[in-house]
Amino acid sequence: MLELAGIIILGILAQWVAWKLKIPAILPLILIGLLVGPIAAEFLSEDGEKWIEPVWNGEKGLFPGESLYYFVSLAISIILFEGGLTLKRSEVKNVGPVITKLITLGSAVTFFGAGIIAHFIFNLSWDLSFLFSGLIIVTGPTVITPILRNIPLKKDVSAVLKWEGILIDPIGALVAVLVFEFISVEGDSGFTKTALLEFGKIILFGTTFGFTFAHALAFAINKKLIPHYLLNVVSLSTVLLVFVESEIFAHESGLLAVVVMGMVLGNGKLENLKELLYFKESLSVLLISILFILLAANINIEDMMLLYTWKTAVIFLLVVFVVRPLAVFISTAGSKLSLNEKLFVSWVGPRGIVAAGIASLFGSKLIKQGVEGAEYITPLVFMIVLGTVLLNATTARLFAKLVGVFLKKSNGILIVGASKVSRLLGHYLESNGRHVVLIDSNQSNIAKAKELGLEALSTNIYSETLTDNIELNDIGYLMAMTGNSDINKYAINKFSKQFGENGSFRLVTVDEMNNPEDNPKEGLFSHTDDYNRLTELTRKFPSIQEIKVSDKEHYKSLIEITNKDKDIIPLFLKDDQDEFHIISSYNTETDEVGENSLLVYLGKPFDIEEVANED
Repeated sequence: MLELAGIIILGILAQWVAWKLKIPAILPLILIGLLVGPIAAEFLSEDGEKWIEPVWNGEKGLFPGESLYYFVSLAISIILFEGGLTLKRSEVKNVGPVITKLITLGSAVTFFGAGIIAHFIFNLSWDLSFLFSGLIIVTGPTVITPILRNIPLKKDVSAVLKWEGILIDPIGALVAVLVFEFISVEGDSGFTKTALLEFGKIILFGTTFGFTFAHALAFAINKKLIPHYLLNVVSLSTVLLVFVESEIFAHESGLLAVVVMGMVLGNGKLENLKELLYFKESLSVLLISILFILLAANINIEDMMLLYTWKTAVIFLLVVFVVRPLAVFISTAGSKLSLNEKLFVSWVGPRGIVAAGIASLFGSKLIKQGVEGAEYITPLVFMIVLGTVLLNATTARLFAKLVGVFLKKSNGILIVGASKVSRLLGHYLESNGRHVVLIDSNQSNIAKAKELGLEALSTNIYSETLTDNIELNDIGYLMAMTGNSDINKYAINKFSKQFGENGSFRLVTVDEMNNPEDNPKEGLFSHTDDYNRLTELTRKFPSIQEIKVSDKEHYKSLIEITNKDKDIIPLFLKDDQDEFHIISSYNTETDEVGENSLLVYLGKPFDIEEVANED
């Protein structure tokens, strides 16, 4: 009981430490697992026993006999199902040919390159060498996201790494499963008629069960055949049922089945998809925490000593500095990515839970089958996982600065609220070369924003999902523009540090508008115009206007006119360098006025002569 509770407590503690230090959780999880497992047995325990013993002598420990194998299998099936839910066909189209090449051509380069290296350096059989290379194809989002979240990069670079990590997980798992099947069917003579038959059975039953049960579950949910309070647990039990049933009909087809099931559900018209994602995400965090500690603790000192050789360093260096860059450069040939961007993508390739979990799974099974050299699989993969995570977590930010892909200033703009006013401003800014993202919980507003070609996210401002979106890592300005003043204030308080390093602004409230002494420092545009005034003026004049500004005095006179005229609201000052400066209700003065500056405003057009006459 103490060990089970200890695993959960230590796992969640590791997750918190990872969040606090802004590093991938896999790093503290593996280190804790090694500490309570082989390190404790060798150096800390008086009786030479591990503090946490998953399996001991095959029949004792927390998971005696085949229990650990079954638990790891079921846990990975849930994790892969959750990953499958996030895969959208539309998003695959948007990321372009680079992603397609990385997950196909790049995977092939990694598979054959790492396999050849493992064969000639560690003298493993070709079967085991390619099992190892299949396992290290994956670069999971659970390890890439924390690394990229805190590095301001161009949107396309972060998108490439994010989607590669998501899409390549099931591909790597499938490749590893198929290679394992070739090995386990007939030992070293895997490429036989029997092995090919098993290969076909995996594809057939995996896709069939996944596709069929996905549609059945979607039908039951949409027809309200499942009560709301049972939705998540019924979905979980269905995933486990699909995995087990598929395994019964075709051994090792369960992982493919749950990935297919997740992909079908994620791309279907499922009303409660978000609730399902939140539940599965929480469950995946718990399972990942438990799994990594268990799998790391299950490694013995003898396994670790197998890697105590120069060969380990050589294979790691070749995988990181030769195979990964080769895969990236071949996959990105002819793309719009610059040389520096390709170098950064090559550098960031940490392996994650799928590699470690399936390696432990298959490694232990092959050892029991008596396959020569199988004892190298688990420690080798763990070495690649731990080494790449440690390398990328500690050097990615520095390397981004070194190769010049680090954005010195985050100029992206996050607009909270996708109303007509926000869409008008967003479209203008996007047309002038600024990265703009609109967020709203109103699906109609999001759909209208996307029709304009704007990047818009349907999300709840009170959820945590926004802070995990690495595609927002170039955001430096925050503009809260909803019709709800409480939401605007909440957005400023919660997200100003992460998304408003260059400025956080919100619309003034009715009370602040009527009381000049209450003018907030974060007030947006005008102290005399709230959401209703902006909305009304947008209906009346649905376009953004520009007027040339010659000097500071001219700028001041323009601001005075806009303050008097109820049909004009000043928005931005566009300087000589085409940089936009948000006009604050608290302070309308600026030092950025040049000869070719422009005052950007909402409302009726007016010209220089009109201004002169007013003066």
